Amino acid sequence: MGTAALINRSLPVLIFFVCFITIVRFLADGTAKLGIWLRMAASFAGAWWGLILAVAFLLWIVVGLGLLARWGKLPKWIVKRKWAMDVLNRLTNRAALEERLKGDATPVFIDANALAEALKARVIGQDAICDDIAAQIRRRMALQQRGKPVGIFLLAGPPGTGKTYLAKCLAEELRRALIHLDMTQFSQALSATMLFGSPKGYVGSNSYGKLTAGLRDTPDAVVLLDEIEKAHPEVHKKFLTSWNDGFVTEASDGRPISTTRAIFMLTTNAASDDLEDVRKQDGTDQDALRRNATTALRDAGFAPEVLNRIDRILIFSKLYGLDVARVTALEIEQMVRSYGLEVADQGIDPELLFKMMQRQETLAEAASSRDIVRSIEESIADSLITARQDGARCVALIESGEGVIAMPVEQRIEP
Repeated sequence: MGTAALINRSLPVLIFFVCFITIVRFLADGTAKLGIWLRMAASFAGAWWGLILAVAFLLWIVVGLGLLARWGKLPKWIVKRKWAMDVLNRLTNRAALEERLKGDATPVFIDANALAEALKARVIGQDAICDDIAAQIRRRMALQQRGKPVGIFLLAGPPGTGKTYLAKCLAEELRRALIHLDMTQFSQALSATMLFGSPKGYVGSNSYGKLTAGLRDTPDAVVLLDEIEKAHPEVHKKFLTSWNDGFVTEASDGRPISTTRAIFMLTTNAASDDLEDVRKQDGTDQDALRRNATTALRDAGFAPEVLNRIDRILIFSKLYGLDVARVTALEIEQMVRSYGLEVADQGIDPELLFKMMQRQETLAEAASSRDIVRSIEESIADSLITARQDGARCVALIESGEGVIAMPVEQRIEP
């Protein structure tokens, strides 16, 4: 303990005893000297002494109440007043409650099949990954004693295949908060303070980091570390304690924040070509897939100790065939709704979907779901605006020689 800290801790006690001794000596003088004190108080000098005694007495009361509050001995009539800023400090023992929450690992039983079906309905073309992650989540959430996060999953593969979207869908299906961190913001070693807080005396030490504040407020959140490969390697290593020991330390006050109820989802586009070959070669052999995927990611710059903490490496595949049509149809429906319209039943021309599939094949290796969105916007945005201006509420999209026409319909077309 430093000298400054020792003085800060000892000063209230010294003030308390000085004030106490002053009052005791005053009372011990008896009534004989009471008149002397009154006469001194009547003079100018006596007035100053009276002011000093009054301040000393007030300090004695404040210090005494502070010590009683620290020892939990405050009278109930004081505690009941709404002076405390936090309702938990006023109505219960907050420290004991937080300690109890840390040790609470109540098992949660979920339906893996229902979760997998819900994910597959929203994330197109990644059925095997949805089944795998649903089974992993079910097993880990059922554990009653757990000393580390529910799961640390690395979602790898080419861009635009649904990695980030899967993490968001998982948070929604589990009804958990999502802490979305774009790791491109943490490309410098010192940027770790934005996640874990700054030490005392440094800029930003008056507030928590983005990660520690999020886990403090929502300890069962889904933490999405998007494009983890773009963060500095030293930032990667800052996560080791949270993944291995079940807590992360806030640098500003040294408080440990539990991570045992959180789910960590990491996404990366690194080594996507090598990982695609690994997936095709070892898709059914999990041990071989992890071994070869770990080698590819290590060659791409990931530290071995970071990869060792990851529970599951999930490799996403590119979109082909009818999966492109499914993604296109869903994106069209979402875009039409964003213009305040509805798509009629069977209101998307199959020719439109076929052209989108051909365009994806033309792009080949560069194709992704984002290219689909751009193509859709270029094809149908103008016709949707025209239909909206004409007062339409429901439209059917028809491919013509001159482009896509958004034709208003009075009601939804029955299949």
